[in-house]
Amino acid sequence: MAHELSSSSPAAAAALRDRPMVVALAGMAALASAMGIGRFAFTPLLPMMLHDGVVDLAGGSWLATANYIGYLLGALACMALPWLARRGARVPGAAALARSGLVATALLALGMALPFSATWPALRLAAGVASALVFVNVSGWCMGRLVALGRPAMGGLIFCGPGLGITLSGLSASAMVALDWRAAAGWAVFGLLATVLCALVWPVVQGAVAPRSSTAPAGAAPAAPPRAERALLTAAYGLAGLGYIVTATFLPVIARGVLPAGSAWPDLFWPMFGAGVTAGAVLSTRTPAHWDRRWLLGGCYAVQASAIALGLFWPGAAGFALGSVLLGVPFTAITFYALQEARRVWPAAGDSFTGLLTAAYGVGQIAGPPMVALLLHRSPTPAQGFQQALAAAAAALVVGIALYAAMARRWPLRR
Repeated sequence: MAHELSSSSPAAAAALRDRPMVVALAGMAALASAMGIGRFAFTPLLPMMLHDGVVDLAGGSWLATANYIGYLLGALACMALPWLARRGARVPGAAALARSGLVATALLALGMALPFSATWPALRLAAGVASALVFVNVSGWCMGRLVALGRPAMGGLIFCGPGLGITLSGLSASAMVALDWRAAAGWAVFGLLATVLCALVWPVVQGAVAPRSSTAPAGAAPAAPPRAERALLTAAYGLAGLGYIVTATFLPVIARGVLPAGSAWPDLFWPMFGAGVTAGAVLSTRTPAHWDRRWLLGGCYAVQASAIALGLFWPGAAGFALGSVLLGVPFTAITFYALQEARRVWPAAGDSFTGLLTAAYGVGQIAGPPMVALLLHRSPTPAQGFQQALAAAAAALVVGIALYAAMARRWPLRR
């Protein structure tokens, strides 16, 4: 399959785009690079950066924030592009934007290996923009292509990419720690890996996005839903960004502060999270189409809140391990269900509403790391600061559950 993806002949590339499995694998590889490396390689590398003395916890929080701000900016750009196109502006196609984001992901990861720490915030910000461009555009391109090929159900395979990328980056970082590598070497390795993934995706993701099916999902809402419904869905999805980000950013650091010195467990929790993400992506594709996505989203939030609670009330190797898996299982399922719900609620809005939801998610992410930095500053010990941050993250998810329950009762599905 790698040989097929690496083909550069135009005729061979066109033939690859006619193979559903190749399209799905290309989307998976793209998201593994953009999300597993561009966004989340920072998490397993942060303890190495702290050990090297190139950054402290507060500095690490602001680097994470810069990445999430970039993700928000990229989402806003994706939301604005359809609006510009409708007004006659020439905008790049989805495939071109996705490929540009993949190239940027590789170059920016390699840039983090350079000893110019003053540029790191800008690099992490740009990496966030690239991640959003790839996520929105490669997902839309691949799913549109699979619909045109008559295999839309294979779209769920695309969302295994973030989990596989997270697992690979986590296991790689664990091996680097065992070999006493420096963080700069880790960034270089991940940059090279992103380059390989970009080369594999390149011959497949090109050309115009296939037209979307005009068939509305079961229980479709009117084309112009109430503003309150749109606002609640946007707010609830944004809370998911805050709910998971504290654990997803600081899990290895939190575990190292709790477990005995020299324990090998902290380096394994992040790959466990990635394995959970992959499993959840597969399971989410088997959900019956007639189930109300709002109740499913509430259930996913409950699972993640429980995972965070395990870290608070069972702060040991077993608690962190189970919590890592449970945090990961609903991760991409939340995105998958929310995008399905957005299409059901407001099908006429197209990618604009999807971009708005992604932007709200980005706002939630941005709020997380500064909140952690503030609580660490005000708490007598780092452990207490992290506990308060985890409690706030779990509370945000509980509020999200209440919003979805209220929406499901106020606007029930029409059969």
